[in-house]
Amino acid sequence: MRSELASERIAARGAGYPTVRMRRLRRSEPLRSMVRETELRPSDLIYPMFVSEGREPRRPVPSMPGVCQLSVEEALRDAEAVLSCGVPAVLLFGIPEAKDELGSQAYAEDGIVQRAVRALKGRFPELVVITDVCMCEYTSHGHCGVLRGDEVDNDRSLELHALTALSHARAGADVVAPSGMMDGVVGAIRSLLDAEGFEQISILAYAAKYASGFYGPFRDAAGSAPAFGDRRQYQMDPANGREALREVALDVAEGADMIMVKPALAYLDVISRVRQEFDLPLVAYNVSGEYSMVKAATQQGWLDERRTVLELLTAMRRAGADLVITYHALDAARWLIRAEGA
Repeated sequence: MRSELASERIAARGAGYPTVRMRRLRRSEPLRSMVRETELRPSDLIYPMFVSEGREPRRPVPSMPGVCQLSVEEALRDAEAVLSCGVPAVLLFGIPEAKDELGSQAYAEDGIVQRAVRALKGRFPELVVITDVCMCEYTSHGHCGVLRGDEVDNDRSLELHALTALSHARAGADVVAPSGMMDGVVGAIRSLLDAEGFEQISILAYAAKYASGFYGPFRDAAGSAPAFGDRRQYQMDPANGREALREVALDVAEGADMIMVKPALAYLDVISRVRQEFDLPLVAYNVSGEYSMVKAATQQGWLDERRTVLELLTAMRRAGADLVITYHALDAARWLIRAEGA
């Protein structure tokens, strides 16, 4: 309606070329900066980290150039770099040494994520530590909960997800982020956290998480590929947009403090629709496949990495995301700092 009224006013004044010259505001960088509609800052970014119990302190992920599985000590080094660049938060994924059918290391008090949280918050209390709450990295079958035959048993899995979130809260996490797309998981976590005295812990819901082809490199990094089948029985159909609004509404009703759309690049329309319908902080996850595509193209000399990454992250903010989880966070923050100082 607003754009229609504006068009009518312009038409009524007879305004157009040569009276209106859109290029006037694009003549110099200071002028372009003054009228820029969407800002991208280091403080808008969240850096994902893979903490591992493996023997190598820093093990490169072949399908994600520049990303490594980290020991707790190496995670501390990366966290220091994150904070020095103005990025306020990390998102932790755990890679245990041992897996079982129930994913028991996910909720073990001495699990890899729990140890990493304690170390990070002990060294950097100002760092916002977000923990991924799921079972797929910890189960021997690679699915996100307890199995009943070849399917995940949604209701039996809720308790394990809630116990995992509680163990992360006890370790000192600021935010827990359930990612398994189990119906009712936000409510189950909220109820247990509140009952155990952790009502101040925030929940970032993976509210609209699609069954995407862009997750392949992540499964390399986290060792979380399903042993059979796939996750379409509980992740969303990429063809559905309206369904995302229902998913988000349910998580908000159950007590989510922040909401996420994952992936980001192929779902900018969903980010925009969620932004229009809900006023909670909205997070876009710039996922592993999106990261690796850019890396591969830049290694071939086909794209300018800095320009491409900043354009993509700005597009996610422009679509409506308040925050962006991205493996490019460190590089992007450094580029933005240099541009600010130029």
